[in-house]
Amino acid sequence: MTQTLEDTRKSGFMLRPAAAADCAAIVGLIRELAVFEQLEHMVVVTPESLREQLFGARPAAEAVLAERDGAVVGFALFFSNFSTFLGKPGLYLEDLYVQPAHRQCGIGKALLQHLGALAVERGCGRFEWSVLDWNANAISFYEKMGAVVMPDWRICRITGESLQRYARS
Repeated sequence: MTQTLEDTRKSGFMLRPAAAADCAAIVGLIRELAVFEQLEHMVVVTPESLREQLFGARPAAEAVLAERDGAVVGFALFFSNFSTFLGKPGLYLEDLYVQPAHRQCGIGKALLQHLGALAVERGCGRFEWSVLDWNANAISFYEKMGAVVMPDWRICRITGESLQRYARS
C-alpha cells in the first residue's frame, strides 16, 4: 500500500487493504451507497458473493477501506482494465463511498490519492471512474482534483435477463 498508515492517522483515520473478514462491512457500505444513489432495488450482493469476487481463486476486484476509531467508514472498490489506444492497463474505480458523518475530513481525497498512486505504481495509463450526472458535489470535488468529466461518453450496459437473452441469441 503506497500511503502509509502514519500519513492518514494524523488525520484521525487510516487506510488499509480489505480482508475477507471485512466483506459484511463492505456490503453494508454498498447498501448505504445504493440508498444515496436511489438504486437500492438493484443491490443483490452478499458478503459471501463479494468474498468470492475479492478473495476467491480468481479475484475480480480489490478494495481499500477507511477506518476511523476502529470502524470501517468508507471504501473504494476497483479493478484493472485496459486501454487499447494507450496499450497500457488502467485502474477503474467502481465505487467510492464515505459515510456522511465522516465526510469533510479528507477520507475521500485520501482514498482517491491512494488509488492514483497505485495506478502510477502499477504502470497504468489511466485512472477512471463514473459519476452520476445529478451528483454536483461529487463532480465539483473530482474537477477540483484535476479529473475531467467526459461529456461525450455514455455507459452501455446489458444485465440480468437481457444479458442472458443476448448471450443465447
